[in-house]
Amino acid sequence: MKQRIDYNNVVPAALNIMMEMEKYTKTTGIDRKLRELIKIRASQINGCAYCLNMHTDDARKMGETEQRIYCVSAWEECEFYTDAEKVALELTEYVTLISTKRIPEELYQRVRKHYDEKEYVDLILIINQINSWNRISIAMGNTATEK
Repeated sequence: MKQRIDYNNVVPAALNIMMEMEKYTKTTGIDRKLRELIKIRASQINGCAYCLNMHTDDARKMGETEQRIYCVSAWEECEFYTDAEKVALELTEYVTLISTKRIPEELYQRVRKHYDEKEYVDLILIINQINSWNRISIAMGNTATEK
């Protein structure tokens, strides 16, 4: 991986905080494959090739299908995502584009049909975490490299 600044060594305390949040998101009741789909979708929107490369690989290792990985950008048109997954992906888009989309009450209510209060908060934290990583990665000049 190429990067402008070795930010892990420049601000290790800050990156440790980010990693602690990452650890927390893995303890939530949100399905691990869905967590990866959320990370993929947000990274697509943000144009973060480094994170896309990482999270598509992670999703494959978890047993996610190529079909679901490839089609996540068109989730609305697919029958192979559950209603709960679809509403989580929609929420991902709205949070990622919050400056123009906000979170409509109607979307919040649809999310709550599938996720309780804690799960809603956990979804928001997962979405915000990947958006933070995307912004750090892009700003630091991280690039996807061939394996």
